[in-house]
Amino acid sequence: MWTAQHAQPTAAVADIINTMDDNNQHTTHFGYETVEESVKARRVADVFDSVANRYDLMNDVMSGGLHRLWKAFTIQRSGVREGSRVLDVAGGTGDLSLAFARKVGRSGQVWLTDINNAMLTRGRDRLCDKGFMLPAVQCDAEKLPFPDDWFDCVTVAFGLRNMTHKEAALAEMRRVLRPGGRLLVLEFSKVWKPLAPAYDFYSFQVIPRLGKLITNDSDSYRYLSESIRMHPSQEELASMMESVGLERVEYFNLALGVVALHRGFKF
Repeated sequence: MWTAQHAQPTAAVADIINTMDDNNQHTTHFGYETVEESVKARRVADVFDSVANRYDLMNDVMSGGLHRLWKAFTIQRSGVREGSRVLDVAGGTGDLSLAFARKVGRSGQVWLTDINNAMLTRGRDRLCDKGFMLPAVQCDAEKLPFPDDWFDCVTVAFGLRNMTHKEAALAEMRRVLRPGGRLLVLEFSKVWKPLAPAYDFYSFQVIPRLGKLITNDSDSYRYLSESIRMHPSQEELASMMESVGLERVEYFNLALGVVALHRGFKF
């Protein structure tokens, strides 16, 4: 059995992290704003601290329940079976962790992780209420505290776009996959162009109002809409996954590109 403090990033990941440390004054985007990287981390934390208690309800309302189908499709494409080891990165309130726990059985492992304590606590409590005592770890996806070649499947659902250094996070996820393992990224993406005007109206006029009504926080959901527009396109994300060493990368457009599921393998 391993312990988290023994895990070390690969040389490639260490180079990425060292570059980040050497350039810690660099700026990045927080929605449409340009901010220092350290500021983005705090502001993203504030977003999820604010909405954690109503996060699941808001997901149902915003998507009309479709997010449940998108996550079910992710489970279907994961190849996870009884006895598998699964890592749910930025797992939030635990939707995927719960579904995976039911698939892997007593002989498998599912680890729920998130960088945000409020979201992780809600996810852990929710899983306990459902009868699943899963390990829950608060950690940064860019520096995962797990050993090389450990998990059969790593997933990140609606979390990658909030990460400052996406390539570093993807490289870390690949590092902890065993050979033959697969990474699945479920994320908002670039919508089918003819649908874009209606989708923009819904995103910037309706969703913030729903956020105000349900969570008393319109700003966090305005950031959500902006962060989606700043996220890489389907092809760009596929190329990013290939650049960190994932192979056989493919993606599946869901809801006309509102969401895309990317899958890549480690060999």
